[in-house]
Amino acid sequence: MLKLYAYKTCDACRKAQKFLDNLGVAYAVVPIAECPPSVDEFKACLHTHGFSVRQLFNTAGRRYREKEMKKRLPGLSEHEAVALLSSDGMLVKRPILLGNDLALVGFKEALWTAAFNKRQA
Repeated sequence: MLKLYAYKTCDACRKAQKFLDNLGVAYAVVPIAECPPSVDEFKACLHTHGFSVRQLFNTAGRRYREKEMKKRLPGLSEHEAVALLSSDGMLVKRPILLGNDLALVGFKEALWTAAFNKRQA
């Protein structure tokens, strides 16, 4: 089953849920602030699905600014970055949809549509 890491007041998260509901896709919602993805899930995003470390951070978020991540991120190792992300869900770009053969970060309807079309092909 797919896991949708989401934040309840996030517009992009609500749009992602509506998108998945309209497709009839089964998924479980996981509250990202309380239960962020694990280090292993983030590593899968990086190594299996080709995301960069920066793409996993919510660069427009308040926590990102408070922690001065723009300055800090370039100096972090991959291990340090994913450990930080997995310890603070408010640093994470949302929503994140994860499954055995799928990882989508942030909601862009065209990208999500293409990913689901590819899965069905």
